[in-house]
Amino acid sequence: MSSKKRVAVIGVGTMGSQAMWRLAARGADVTGYDRFAPGHDRSAAGGETRIFRSAHFEDSRYVPLLQHADRLWGDLQQETGRELRRLTGCLLMGPTAHQQMSTVLESIAEHGLDHEVLDADALAKRFPQFRVEDGDAAVLDRHAGFIRPELTILSAARRAEELGARIHRYTPVREIVPVGNGVEIRTDGRSERFDAAVVTVGPWVNDLLPDLPWEVDIRRLLSAWYVPTTDAWFGEERPAFIRTAPTHCYGLPSPDGVSVKLGLSRALHRPVDDPNRLDRTVEPEELEIFAELIRRHMPDLNPDPVRLSVYMEGYTESSRPLMGPLPGTGNDNIVLLAGFSGHGFKLSPAFGDIAADLALDGSTPQPIDFLSTIGRTAA
Repeated sequence: MSSKKRVAVIGVGTMGSQAMWRLAARGADVTGYDRFAPGHDRSAAGGETRIFRSAHFEDSRYVPLLQHADRLWGDLQQETGRELRRLTGCLLMGPTAHQQMSTVLESIAEHGLDHEVLDADALAKRFPQFRVEDGDAAVLDRHAGFIRPELTILSAARRAEELGARIHRYTPVREIVPVGNGVEIRTDGRSERFDAAVVTVGPWVNDLLPDLPWEVDIRRLLSAWYVPTTDAWFGEERPAFIRTAPTHCYGLPSPDGVSVKLGLSRALHRPVDDPNRLDRTVEPEELEIFAELIRRHMPDLNPDPVRLSVYMEGYTESSRPLMGPLPGTGNDNIVLLAGFSGHGFKLSPAFGDIAADLALDGSTPQPIDFLSTIGRTAA
């Protein structure tokens, strides 16, 4: 790999900022393009916190990628001198018979992860902020916690610039054109030629690449912050949490010790027709499901939110990301990362590293066959 290989990164957000950091760290000549600027809240990265976890309840094959991401989180924090992640643990709660409870235990056993299993009585005693139902259990993933998304993106992008990368802020890319063995990036004001391009445009993927053979379902997600009425939420242990059923939800005690952030799964959010016209107004009826969750499972939270945030995420039919050379171009130098389906941020350093592998070397040693788009559709 030539240290002078020129690579464009389209979209300097969750994945793009990490790809820029990893590319620049390897000596590539990197240029990023973003329709806003790194760290903005108009896409998929807002909301103060995201969950990092070692155990995976969707598919145990993600665990090696999570372990690779874990190492890179440490590297990025060391290089930037910023606390981007704090390990506070994460509780996965739900009915013992639920499939996701079985899957997470399988992934823990397969990979020897640090964890603790709590039955309903132990869960109620140790974490009294949660109302426990008959048949409930919990798995405490000890090597888990929260990530600061906006700060992470800003820090990764800034670190890439320190390593020699350039970023064109407030510069939407209008077209990506394969040219010979390279790629031409066209914006409103100019065009520029590169050896390769990494496309990480998040909810704008359908706009920029309308001929993709896979549909990326863009959803409008809502986060809401609630103030506790007791001290239990901010005791000695402050784990993030995920509840599997009957309503899939997640939450994180805020780092400032004031509120608790709650979020919902894909099926409970509206589709987005145009990412440039995201409706950021939250209607009262949208909060009814949060109020029911609080009443049933977290009664020590005040039922009226003190803060609301709207953002977007892209989902695939399989819930596995699209990752690999852009199909239908006859050019493997355009690498696509899209559709992370609500569980991409914790893995973003690993995915950025994989994007750098693909852009510079055409392959990656990381185990992505189960989610890659290389040579086939994601299944």
